[in-house]
Amino acid sequence: MTGTVVKVIVDRPLGSYHPEHKDLYYPINYGYVEGYIAPDGEEQDAYILGVNKAVKEFTGKIIAIIHRYDDVEEKWVVAPVELNFSKEEIWKQVYFQEQYFKSEIHMCL
Repeated sequence: MTGTVVKVIVDRPLGSYHPEHKDLYYPINYGYVEGYIAPDGEEQDAYILGVNKAVKEFTGKIIAIIHRYDDVEEKWVVAPVELNFSKEEIWKQVYFQEQYFKSEIHMCL
């Protein structure tokens, strides 16, 4: 799956807040990939890195998968095809939400 180009539909754009957890601010775009069902029965969630403005949708490559040990789902990390990020860079950008879970980043090869 990693390295695959996917289209992410953004339902929590950069600068927005979580609909239920009103204090959870989204410093990056976050959404889902249509057609891929995650273990929680919903469409696959994805963080978008490398896009510094709010967008409604985004097409990019999967650069990493965040495996949560204490949750049933994983999160995909999607970025522009020409960009790559280190584990440390990814962690810094997704920490706002991943801090609440025990998770590990699996990078693309």
